[in-house]
Amino acid sequence: MARRAKTDEATDETSHRPRPERGEPPAQPRTDEGGLDGAKLALEAALDKKALEPVLLDVRALCSYTNFQLVVSGRSDRQVDAIAEGIVRGLREHGIRPIGTEGERSGHWALLDFGDFLVHVFSHNVRDHYDLEGLWIDAPRVPIEVPAEARIRADEY
Repeated sequence: MARRAKTDEATDETSHRPRPERGEPPAQPRTDEGGLDGAKLALEAALDKKALEPVLLDVRALCSYTNFQLVVSGRSDRQVDAIAEGIVRGLREHGIRPIGTEGERSGHWALLDFGDFLVHVFSHNVRDHYDLEGLWIDAPRVPIEVPAEARIRADEY
């Protein structure tokens, strides 16, 4: 594996800004909207597969590796896989491909990394366990329209 030469100050190769230390927010948060359109396309694809309780987080001021994170749930293992696959296929039609994926076909969760945005697809009980919305409590929520059928009733879980 090739390694980069170490410099006095590491920079983000795409923006030429100093990279923050691990766990620290970026010194100069991004203000561009890179990834927002893709995240909204991913949301549409997820809703087409009957995803539940979508939340779109703006993490530009809190982390350096992505701008937005979409979190959705599925009712079953099969639906989680179908949602993840539907997002990948739907975005491919727009020329957007994931940089990487994790957990696909496990049925419990999937992480789809599109660079400027990430998509987390969970079975609902696994989503509650990991509580990403709580982890990113300081991240502003991007206003999105959530249809009534994408809401979980209190008596369902």
